[in-house]
Amino acid sequence: MHLDHTEVETDVIQLPSPTIFPMVLALGISLICAGMVTHVAIGLLGLVLTIWGSVGWFFQVFPHEHHVAVVVQTEEVTIASTRTLTDRLPAIETQRAILPVETFHITTGIRGGVAGGIAMVVPATLFSLLKYHSIWYAMNLLAAGGFVSWAGASDSFLGQFHLQGLLAALIIHGVVSLLVGLLYGAMLPMFPKYPIVTAGLMVPLLFTGILYSALSIISPILNERIGWFWFVVSQIAFGLVCGFVVNLQTKVRTPQFRALPFATRAGIHSDQITRPSKQNGQPDEKDPSQ
Repeated sequence: MHLDHTEVETDVIQLPSPTIFPMVLALGISLICAGMVTHVAIGLLGLVLTIWGSVGWFFQVFPHEHHVAVVVQTEEVTIASTRTLTDRLPAIETQRAILPVETFHITTGIRGGVAGGIAMVVPATLFSLLKYHSIWYAMNLLAAGGFVSWAGASDSFLGQFHLQGLLAALIIHGVVSLLVGLLYGAMLPMFPKYPIVTAGLMVPLLFTGILYSALSIISPILNERIGWFWFVVSQIAFGLVCGFVVNLQTKVRTPQFRALPFATRAGIHSDQITRPSKQNGQPDEKDPSQ
């Protein structure tokens, strides 16, 4: 690519004259402020600069604004390309895949979240019984993240039944389970191969790693007393059950499905691709002799 410069005309424009007085005024105001906390001499110097900058800037504008003449050369630039242009293939509807064409309904994620949340209760209860000999410990430990007064609670206190702890744990566990279930419902169609393995192993391990690094900020008491082995087991149980329930549901067609050609939606497959004709825009017919 090369540019051809052809000079057309030379002109002169008037621009405001450059001046240092705005900077002098700014420096003066800064020195006045600095003199309030340092020495009076600095403040007096700032006052002098402020007056000088204000008066000088005033006479730059009044009674007549100062201008300078700047010569401007106007040129006409011609842009030419040395690249060779090539013809592009005609775009047809079957060249671009529109995905996803099917996904799960939003209620599918809710069902999966409820089922997975129930499945998590079993490992959590085993953890409480085997280590603290109480079925309420894991539930109260989860609720302790929402109560500031429970931050220093003892193990014996967390092993007892507390109605407010039960309600708080149910709310926290229920909301998180529903949100993760909705995530599974939206995510599983993206993994057509082995979705149960993806939902039951990869996602729980990834979620555990993220929570492990952030739990000390979210809930310090939960970070100190949580059993990570049982937590991972609970996450895997949630993922397997939630993924299994979600995968059993019937998928619904997305609006993108209706954008596909009728032959694709009807399941008709053809090896011949119709291409537009260069002469009249009509499809070329296949030569019977070929």
